[in-house]
Amino acid sequence: MKLTLYLVLSAMAVWLAYGFVQGYRASTRAASQPAEADPDARRTVHDVDAQHRMAVCGFAGFVCLAALGFLLSRDVSRWFAHQATDFLYNDNAVGVHNPDYDHAEQMALQGDYMEAIRLLREFLGANPREIYAQIRIAEIYENELKNYLAAALEYEEVLKHQFNADRWGWAAIHLTNLYSGKLDKPDLALAWLRRIAEETPNTGPARKARERLGLPDPADEPIEPPASGSGGLPPGFSPKKR
Repeated sequence: MKLTLYLVLSAMAVWLAYGFVQGYRASTRAASQPAEADPDARRTVHDVDAQHRMAVCGFAGFVCLAALGFLLSRDVSRWFAHQATDFLYNDNAVGVHNPDYDHAEQMALQGDYMEAIRLLREFLGANPREIYAQIRIAEIYENELKNYLAAALEYEEVLKHQFNADRWGWAAIHLTNLYSGKLDKPDLALAWLRRIAEETPNTGPARKARERLGLPDPADEPIEPPASGSGGLPPGFSPKKR
């Protein structure tokens, strides 16, 4: 369906561009005709008709090009988001080249999102370690179908897996944003922020979670100087007497 829309908009843009050029040529030709009886009146009629056609074709062509640009920008941004997902959730750091997964992506690009989700679930059932497929399902629910609850549930399932702590934390941060924003569930957002801060304490997501919770960052806490006369020895030790 999306491919058909691309083709229709492209064909309309070409046809309107042709109409604009024809109008321009007609306007130029009318202005260059030799003078005859009452030439000014007839030339004015020709000029107005041609210019009107140019204006209509130009405006409609601009609308078609704007629509094409909008669709193209969405698809390009979706492609980059998909590449980022592969990088974040494919711990092998190897590109995803699986015909079943590619088929699901093709369905998503064509706008058949439910079929894409079905194919991704089949792929995930056969390849349960490929977490990026479940992330992709969550993305489709969130960005395309606007089903934020379903997206959150998918992220919950993703976060049951054990993988890189930093990547796990950023996925959890995204889940907290869903809960605190679109789903208006601040209690769940706070619970996840606490989990991030506790379970991945030395990561960027944990620092962000502590910031949102209003907790101090351990790296910013001052180090207490040793007690006077202890010589920096551990508690329970005293300096040797001379």
